[in-house]
Amino acid sequence: MNKINYYNTYEDDFIETNNQHYQLKNNYKWIHKNIFYQLFSSIIHFFIIVFSFFYTKFILHVTIKNRKILKKENSYFLYCNHTQILGDVFNPFLICMPKHPYIICSPSNLGIPFLGKILPIAGAIPIPNNLHDMSKFKEAITYHVSKKHSIIIYPEAHLWPYATFIRDFPITSFHYPVENQKKVFVATTTYIKSKIFKKPKIIIYIDGPFQNDNNLSKKENMKGLHDKVYKTMVNRSKLSNYKYIIYKKKD
Repeated sequence: MNKINYYNTYEDDFIETNNQHYQLKNNYKWIHKNIFYQLFSSIIHFFIIVFSFFYTKFILHVTIKNRKILKKENSYFLYCNHTQILGDVFNPFLICMPKHPYIICSPSNLGIPFLGKILPIAGAIPIPNNLHDMSKFKEAITYHVSKKHSIIIYPEAHLWPYATFIRDFPITSFHYPVENQKKVFVATTTYIKSKIFKKPKIIIYIDGPFQNDNNLSKKENMKGLHDKVYKTMVNRSKLSNYKYIIYKKKD
């Protein structure tokens, strides 16, 4: 029998770290221009790509469809559904290869022992704990866009393992591609029943690009991008044919 997860709202968390309420330090550095730091980051990036290849291919059984549409892009924003504990960390490195992906994430991830120290070097951009640091956070995103890096966003925010449907998400995260005048792509993770393994195979579909309309206001562009991304994710999610974990709303 498949596992059933019961939820109250889409804000529920099914996966929590040991330090779920970790707070960024007041002197947290968002941008590192030191040449030695950048060199170390490149080395870490290389080893993550190698590990990602073996982990996603032989453990998660991932197939990526239509990745070629990303190859000619200098930098872009990639929106993904949030359904894999480690896969959502490593899949972007293969999807965006050879570009260096920078993943917007919860600060709680930086509270994980040892790994939390490596994540920022690998490419994690934690969401600020307060409004005071929001300007530095936005500056970091703009900086990485200028360096032709890809920015990964999980708009659903909360990790629901193996969810085969798309949860509603707000338009707020679409501020960044509008502000930076960059194209938007979508990566939708779907689950297909395996003939050999209990866990399903994973197929990730890449779609896009979706772009700003210069004739529209900032708010209208954010709403337009949101609707296109959400619709694309919903349509792709219908290709899933196996629910490894079933989600039911509490009565």
